[in-house]
Amino acid sequence: MTLLIAAFAVLAYELRPLYPPPLPHDARALEFVDRNGLFLGAVIGRGERRTVAVPLERIAPAFARAVIAAEDRRFFIHGAVDGPALLRALVRASFERRLPGGASTISMQVARLVEPVSPGALGKIREVVLAQRLENGLSKRAILQEYCNRAPMGSNLYGVQAAALSYFGVDASQLDLAQASLLAALPNDPVRLDPYGHWAGLKARQRYVLARMRSTGVIDAAAEARAASEHVALRPEAAGIVAAPHFLFHLLPRIPEGQARVRTTIDRPLQEFVETQVRDVVGALSGNAVHHGAAIVLDNRTGEVLAYAGSPNYFADDDLGRNDGAQALRQPGSALKPFLYELALERRDVRPNTILADVPTAYALPGARVYEPVDYSNRFLGPVRVRVALANSLNVPAVRVLERVGVANFQARLRELGFAHLTKSADYYGLGLTLGGGEVTLAELARAYAIAARDGDPIDLVEMHDARTQQPTRDPSAHAPAWSLVTDILADSHARATAFGVDSILTLPFPAAVKTGTSSDFRDTWAAGYTRDFTVAVWVGNFDGSPMRGVSGVTGAGPIWSRIMLELYKHGDPPPFASPDGYVRKPICAETGTRPPFPLGASPNCPVVVSEWLDRDDVRRLSPTPVVVTTRGREYDEWLIHQPARERQATRILFPHDGDVFVYDPHSGPAQRLKFEIAGPRAAPLEVALDGKTIDASGGDYLWALRPGRFTLEARSALGRSRVRYIVESASARHRRQGFSAVSLK
Repeated sequence: MTLLIAAFAVLAYELRPLYPPPLPHDARALEFVDRNGLFLGAVIGRGERRTVAVPLERIAPAFARAVIAAEDRRFFIHGAVDGPALLRALVRASFERRLPGGASTISMQVARLVEPVSPGALGKIREVVLAQRLENGLSKRAILQEYCNRAPMGSNLYGVQAAALSYFGVDASQLDLAQASLLAALPNDPVRLDPYGHWAGLKARQRYVLARMRSTGVIDAAAEARAASEHVALRPEAAGIVAAPHFLFHLLPRIPEGQARVRTTIDRPLQEFVETQVRDVVGALSGNAVHHGAAIVLDNRTGEVLAYAGSPNYFADDDLGRNDGAQALRQPGSALKPFLYELALERRDVRPNTILADVPTAYALPGARVYEPVDYSNRFLGPVRVRVALANSLNVPAVRVLERVGVANFQARLRELGFAHLTKSADYYGLGLTLGGGEVTLAELARAYAIAARDGDPIDLVEMHDARTQQPTRDPSAHAPAWSLVTDILADSHARATAFGVDSILTLPFPAAVKTGTSSDFRDTWAAGYTRDFTVAVWVGNFDGSPMRGVSGVTGAGPIWSRIMLELYKHGDPPPFASPDGYVRKPICAETGTRPPFPLGASPNCPVVVSEWLDRDDVRRLSPTPVVVTTRGREYDEWLIHQPARERQATRILFPHDGDVFVYDPHSGPAQRLKFEIAGPRAAPLEVALDGKTIDASGGDYLWALRPGRFTLEARSALGRSRVRYIVESASARHRRQGFSAVSLK
């Protein structure tokens, strides 16, 4: 008896009445205007699922009859399950060896819309239970009303009212038979029956619905024929939206119920210009497998979003146009480097006159892997200043700077700047973080660059004029000069000339700081930059992640950035950037970062003198250029070997290295030779001696036949002397495998 009571209790609980949650009943369209009151668009509903509920009495009877005829003709005379229809489906399924289909009642479909179930037999059983619970709590008319208001109608439209207003511009109560039968056909397959993309398929399904209505006696043959042949005019897909569709739907979930009009921060003329440029540039690059792009324009003083284009065409469903490139997570390539250099300058890990080595470099990674960063050009520049390294987006120097700063510290700074999606551990990102190893959104990048334009003063994005946004506040930044230094570098067209040329698309007729980025395999390109007034950030790529063909940040996103900036200042130039506070310009040697000799350029060790911003401590610590530079360190050796003009460097033996051990196999014949690599002066004579005996290495190279012993190689010139000692051993003497090895002596 106890078990029986328990079983009844469980059954009663499982079959308790189910009451669907309420839907919004505000049938008015939500109107959006720009900052000056110009119309942007009107949208049905308030959420991502555009739904407006209306009572059954407000729905044209033709639609309700069409739904019943097409989906569940015995709806009013059976319970949650239509027994005969289910039996027929089971018999058919037994022959076809699959789960039964085509027997879902309207109650079962509503249950599935209210509480989604998993596919398969257990999901179907769950659906039947939920349908019975609906029947236990609602009348048949109430269930039909729920279906009419919840059925998927294509795109993000749900319910007959939202569909009628969007597709036909009429209220659900005004639908005629042709319109009603078209809408009743949609829930069968809202994607493949989309009115704008699959009109022929939708018309075929409409004819099925009309035939079912005639077979049940709801309409006669004449009405069926008239409705099937009637021309039904669809509203243009963009009807109701003039500009900024991605922005409107981005705002939509945050608009409170009852609000009928929203004044945004968008500037409609600028918005329309930005949308046109994204569309034009992406279209021009289509031959390079480029399909998508996005752009954002910010007011640096207020954080207001002035323009926001999420794709070339929001309404191009076949081209993923509704995807929002401003909010999509993508790899930023080198676009994060300015924030690394700012942090390093702020911490004084590097200074403006620091020399960084842009040379072939390998880093050991877990799992016996090796990380060898290379530049976009596959070239290395050797010793470079911080200004040159950042302006030309050199990868090896950036990784060296990240080593000094620390990945965890850099990640923490990026999080402070608003990159909220960099949530994995510092070990996960590793040294690749500064080269785009994480994922960010265009909106996050735009905000971070606006902060850079404000010398590190934080700001949040503002999207609605009616909203009262409390901007973050802080004391005046003590590190504003570091931000100003980065701005000065990003605005220096001569500093980036090696990689981009002086007159690239990034060079504008007024002061503007800019940085590009290109992710691995050309999957994403970026251009972000600013003036004192505005920040513009652009992404170009493909939503499906497929690579572009040879498109970089300067050729992909760069043209859009340039056009927008020129449009912003078509009536006048922006004010210049402020000089770094507490800094003065001083001459330094370009290759050493030291104080040049006087008169300038008198020493071969300082052939190029440049002007750089230095603070008081930098000036005090500025060492003089030595009369003779004898070495740059072994990290430059491989780079120097491959320089065609290496004879211009100070005298240095590049190979072999001091302490190297070589193995000689006496059984391999006389062809075993060692190549001496020597960097010497161009003008002064170079003397090379092996164990005190002069050899002819005037070209900087010499092939020496190996023989066992200990040797001293010396090179001398007016620019100094270099000496190395190395050993050659017989392979049989140490029982080594045949071949070559180099081992440093301890």
